[in-house]
Amino acid sequence: MGKHYAKAKWEGTLKEGNGILNFTGFEGPFNFKSRFEDGEETNPEELIGAAQAGCFSMFLAALISKKEITPTSIETKATVELGQDDGPKITSITLDCEAVIPGLSEEDFQALAKEAKAKCPISRLTTGTDVF
Repeated sequence: MGKHYAKAKWEGTLKEGNGILNFTGFEGPFNFKSRFEDGEETNPEELIGAAQAGCFSMFLAALISKKEITPTSIETKATVELGQDDGPKITSITLDCEAVIPGLSEEDFQALAKEAKAKCPISRLTTGTDVF
């Protein structure tokens, strides 16, 4: 398994400063408003949500493929909630998944989704944070 890299640069104070998040194929600004006041730029929590959704979707596809079934599509939305617990803390990540998988029962889908949620690398990283 390989290594992956990302970097962040911040200039200025917490509230008036600005930053840039950068990784392969993406560069985006972030600031206080985008993290704590629903500003328009990106934020680290949003990127964690994207990582969680992408990881879950790929892991679910792998589990489904083991049943010799090919998913048509898997689309997962992650909602990352930032709250307070002796300072800012991600308090939950909720995954909403819509999938088109001909030949897979709803019961099997739910079981595989539960397994994917528990075993994908990002879920394992966020253990201790409620992931729904």
